[in-house]
Amino acid sequence: MSSLENNKIFAAVLCVGITIMLTNFVADKIIVSEPLEKDAVAIDGAVASGHGASTPKKPKIPDPIMALLATADMAKGAKISKACAACHSFDKGGPVKQGPNLWNITGSNKGGKISFSYSKGMQEAGGIWDYDSLNKFLTKPKKFISGTKMNFAGLKKAKDRAAFVAWLRMQADTPFALPNDADIAAEQIAFAPPVEEEPHHDNTETQAEEAAPKESHH
Repeated sequence: MSSLENNKIFAAVLCVGITIMLTNFVADKIIVSEPLEKDAVAIDGAVASGHGASTPKKPKIPDPIMALLATADMAKGAKISKACAACHSFDKGGPVKQGPNLWNITGSNKGGKISFSYSKGMQEAGGIWDYDSLNKFLTKPKKFISGTKMNFAGLKKAKDRAAFVAWLRMQADTPFALPNDADIAAEQIAFAPPVEEEPHHDNTETQAEEAAPKESHH
């Protein structure tokens, strides 16, 4: 083989080597191996991974009020009712305003006042205005009955809701019966915060290791 052919082979090998080196150098600069801070494409229902991960908030359950009704502050309930007087009347035979007259409302059917034009959500709610419904509605009206015409943010404190409901109960020909011990106990259970499950650890491998005979060293 002549020296000219040897030089050609050497030059070809050298070019291939230089090309491979340049390709690796460019690839290191262009391709990023660091993990992304967030997904390139958002996926509904997916939980973010990495440092930005967060646990979805659990829906807040209102505090129970049945145990508070028998000793609730009636004067405070009457005071709270004044904030509702622009939209509701509470006396027997009182006028319909922006909202219905609320005489005899406790224990009556939801959307049952024939003199008032209720929202579709209220008409379809079903059931009666018992203490459970009143508590949930007064906490956040629009959350309890979607589409309600009630333009009221709600009463945050359980003792305020209890005071108003206790007062409202008395605005009737025959006051709705107070809850008994069984009703109170059932509400306490229903409104109790959910118990968080502890993470499950698989102890199968650990138990197998403990059960295996250990080697003795003499």
